[in-house]
Amino acid sequence: MSWESWIGRKQVQQDTLGASLARRWLACFDLAAPDSGRMPQGIHLCLCTPEAATAKLGPDGHPARDDSEDSFFPPIPLPRRMWAASEISFLAPIRIGAKIGRISRIASVSEKEGSTGKLGFVEVEHVTTADHVEAVRETQTLVYRGDAAPDAPPSPPEPGDGSFDSAGWDFTRTLTPSETLLFRYSALTFNTHRIHYDLPYARDVERYRGLVVHGPLITSLLLQLAADEFGDNRLASFAFRAVSPAICGEPLTLALRQAGDSMELGSFASDGRQTLKATATLA
Repeated sequence: MSWESWIGRKQVQQDTLGASLARRWLACFDLAAPDSGRMPQGIHLCLCTPEAATAKLGPDGHPARDDSEDSFFPPIPLPRRMWAASEISFLAPIRIGAKIGRISRIASVSEKEGSTGKLGFVEVEHVTTADHVEAVRETQTLVYRGDAAPDAPPSPPEPGDGSFDSAGWDFTRTLTPSETLLFRYSALTFNTHRIHYDLPYARDVERYRGLVVHGPLITSLLLQLAADEFGDNRLASFAFRAVSPAICGEPLTLALRQAGDSMELGSFASDGRQTLKATATLA
């Protein structure tokens, strides 16, 4: 099937960064309220969230896709979805109370043959404004995959004997993402993908070894690591790529190293397996 008719398809959303939403975001990450009213970078991830009715959700919890004009995403016949990567430009801080607008556009749709079978790729461009000023530009890459075989080995493998090597990294922080943290982040972002809260589904249907930590949640934590070292709203850009699933309840190390105005960031499982790669630049 040709996906040409989806290229350029747009979705327009409105929102408000209210004080209660700001408080819930800060509470999720144990952050203090900003004196300036400017929220930390990453707050855009919980704005203009999906608005599909519950009856319009697919088996995985994501909004169902079809070939109607109302379907923003194309109905690629591959059921498993992953937010694989993002490239983000931070243009202006977002203040508590700001009126938010977002225009989303399908930039490309393609299919490829991978080592595990057919893959579908959708790139989505988002422009987020705060009080009519461009605040964030982001290009997201979504990947769709076929069903997991019922006897497929759980992903990722059990942690091995290795360990994370902190040598060469300037700053590190280790935490253990809990079910509570995953639930709160899912609620904040209105993300109903069942791999983040439904253990039997994650384990038996999508064949993950446990609940999967959201890639954007790890991104939010890495943005906070950068803010701890350089101050709030200091980044001009941030790009990430998911490498391997991070599993709830298992230690996760966040790491950052700087080279001038650029930096490399990453998250690592206890045995040193990298789960997410990222780069950033300072404004």
